[in-house]
Amino acid sequence: MKLVKDTDNKNLETNKISDKEAEEAFKTILAWMGEDPNREGLLETPKRVVKAFKEYFGGYTEDAGKILDKTFGDVEGYDDMVVEKNISVTSHCEHHMAPIVGTAHVAYIPKDRVVGLSKLARVVEVFSKRLQTQERLTMQVAKTLMESLDAKGVAVTIDSTHQCMTMRGIKKEQASTVTNYYLGQFKEDLSFQNRYLRFISIAKD
Repeated sequence: MKLVKDTDNKNLETNKISDKEAEEAFKTILAWMGEDPNREGLLETPKRVVKAFKEYFGGYTEDAGKILDKTFGDVEGYDDMVVEKNISVTSHCEHHMAPIVGTAHVAYIPKDRVVGLSKLARVVEVFSKRLQTQERLTMQVAKTLMESLDAKGVAVTIDSTHQCMTMRGIKKEQASTVTNYYLGQFKEDLSFQNRYLRFISIAKD
């Protein structure tokens, strides 16, 4: 059973907008703000913003599952959890397109094979570079790891601040949000959850 149905790439292909069209849209927004998009300091701004957005939202053109295609079986029977802590997260909320900035911790229990450690961070990065809710981001990372690695269990924690809360609206600058998602042995056995939570708590000490 496929745990993650990733249709974002298909939607991007069927609704392809040119860079020029995107630049014109940003010029319209500048004018709506009360700016003059034709003044010297803003002439290149729409082009720069489009270039920046390609970087911010590059995850739409990547398949997170394919990042995990290459695994290693020579682990000499290792069957305990693998924990990757302090993975930086930079995303944008889908409601206000404001930045989400924080840290992710990822763990999995291998069945027969392990994956390169950098690939765990890459999966987080791919899903982060899309418009997101933190809850969905946490689940997408966990489900992709569980399915692609055929793991015995997966745990994902994200601790972040949302600038839609800190810079606008209620403006609670110290507010942070923590989400957890568990699959397999992490969900079924509290001892695994507790060990994992102890491991990641070290990252904050």
